[in-house]
Amino acid sequence: MIIIDTALAKREADRNPIRVGMIGAGFQGKGIGLQILTATPGMTLCAVANRHVEAAVKVFNQAGIDPKRCDTTLEIESAIAQGRSAVTEDANALASAEGLDVIIEVTGSIEYAALAVLSAINHGKHVVQMNAELDGTIGPILKRKADQAGVIYTFSDGDQPGVQMNLYRFVQGLGVKPVLCGNIKGLHDPYRNPETQRAFAERWGQKPAMVASFADGTKISFEQAIVANGTGMRVARRGMLGPDFSGGDPGAPQVPIEETIASFEPYLRPDEAGLVDYVVGARPGPGVFVIGHQDDPAKQHYLELYKLGKGPYYCFYTPYHLCHFEVPTSVARAVLFNDPVLTPRQGPEVGVIAIAKKDLQTGECIGEFGGFEAYGVAENMDIIRTQRLLPIGLALGGIVKHPIKKDSPLTFDDVHLPESRIVDRLYSEQERLYANPTALA
Repeated sequence: MIIIDTALAKREADRNPIRVGMIGAGFQGKGIGLQILTATPGMTLCAVANRHVEAAVKVFNQAGIDPKRCDTTLEIESAIAQGRSAVTEDANALASAEGLDVIIEVTGSIEYAALAVLSAINHGKHVVQMNAELDGTIGPILKRKADQAGVIYTFSDGDQPGVQMNLYRFVQGLGVKPVLCGNIKGLHDPYRNPETQRAFAERWGQKPAMVASFADGTKISFEQAIVANGTGMRVARRGMLGPDFSGGDPGAPQVPIEETIASFEPYLRPDEAGLVDYVVGARPGPGVFVIGHQDDPAKQHYLELYKLGKGPYYCFYTPYHLCHFEVPTSVARAVLFNDPVLTPRQGPEVGVIAIAKKDLQTGECIGEFGGFEAYGVAENMDIIRTQRLLPIGLALGGIVKHPIKKDSPLTFDDVHLPESRIVDRLYSEQERLYANPTALA
């Protein structure tokens, strides 16, 4: 978004920077903080909230800043007014503080994040998040509440769903119809867990369960679900097609992404909304791609001239996603141009359901994304509703009522869910609105 740098430069020259609060100071939060503090003119990181305040302090320390520790909203507001960087353990206090234009939510949690995002929206702040798990569970109702409050609720650029949406808009702008939005993976094994991924996680300073959620398919299911919800697309089948050209070997030679189109072509319907999916073992990884359709002979002639093939299906791709490096651009798009990177269009088209990763026994607790008990797969919402399938975003913390076989989908009848959670209340509200279209009339 080249226009963004000019707009931010003007905010810098006017000494009127975008004022940012961030919730979460983990792997991504630390990188986002460094990018805003050292490489983004026209924007200032005013405050960071984290459940362990020491991590929030380190976000500022990496730029040579010693922040003020705050316990209340009033203390945070006072620090902002004085131009002091603030840190706190109270995410709600930060989300409700005056003096901030936007909140970046980057916790990877569900219940904790839901409360903070809802608070930010209710206090008139834009929300930019890197939380596909939250968005893929209750994103549509959060978007509706943001619309009612007159603020932007959006996923961020840099992560693969946002990059896909940018590419989708680009292809659509060429007059080519996007018929599939895709993600490129190097590995997919639904039985990976925190132990199998521990060494990799330790090498890169990440959490083993989070890394396992990438490998077991939970993360990509959420990522493609939120792309579906932002475009109106669906999945071709439960779990998506996911053609694997690696033969199960992440080190195998990769095929060009253009050569994967044939695997999807039998499922493509140019007269319908399109599909979200992924491919394993293709290059350029870890990028994204969009398959577009164009059957006009004159336009096909030009597309072939420009080396995109004979059609009618054409493959466009972005060969990288730069995660935290591009989050500040997403913030500027929301605040300066009211332009969300990726946000639900209406109700959910696709959700992510819980599947037993092993034989589950009575009394077991569903622990965490990427954990030992369940993995997530994408499914169309009409089927989720008809079969009462349990979203994995709600399953966490649930207690299994009776034995469940490995690879079986969990239903609402299989698990005792924790009581009095805001995420369950918001999900129920979302379903009341969108499962019954007359509720919106």
